[in-house]
Formats: sequence, structure tokens, C-alpha cells
Amino acid sequence: MSYIDEIKATRAELRTLYRTIPAATEGFSQLSAAVKDNGPLSVKEKEYVALGMAVALRCEPCINFHVEALMKAGATRAELGDVLAMAIQMGGGPTLMYSAAALACWDELAAAKE
Repeated sequence: MSYIDEIKATRAELRTLYRTIPAATEGFSQLSAAVKDNGPLSVKEKEYVALGMAVALRCEPCINFHVEALMKAGATRAELGDVLAMAIQMGGGPTLMYSAAALACWDELAAAKE
């Protein structure tokens, strides 16, 4: 499955989850909006932190979503690479593997935009 397909499938799964447990998921959505909409860091900087965490925690759907969000926030592939390098330095071998997936996701999404 392509990263684009994985993102679509995850969104569909989340819509089902949100309908099933609306109170809990609404709370999470409010937290996410409050974090992104406030504070001294830009959305792009916050998304870099989120991607680093997603790679370190080995959450593939999170990686895909945050790579997509970074593209929308105006990130560059070089910036992404720098963040992934830092994540690898902090997380070692497993983070290296998930960083490769994050970069592959970026490349697929970028090619689809062209």
C-alpha cells in the first residue's frame, strides 16, 4: 500500500473511531487545536517536534500524518532530513528505520503534488 493510501485508510479508521467515542476524541481534537494554535513556536516547528516523537515512538500512522502536515506548513525535504538526523542520533537503529519510512512518505507525497 502506498503512503497516500495508508493516510486515506487511517483517516477512514479515525472517522469510525470518532463516531464511536465522540466525547473522548473531541477532547483529543480540542487538545490538538489548543497546542497548535498557541505558544511561541510556529506550526511547522511544532510539527517537527511531533514527527521526531512519532519516529522515536515508532508510530507509522503518526509519521505519515506529520509528514503530510509538514508539507502543508511549508517544510522542505532538507529540513525534514535534518530533523530525522536528530531523531536518529537520539533513538539509534530503530529510529533509523522509521526515519527512512518518513523520508519515503515525503517523497511519495511530493511526487503526487507534481
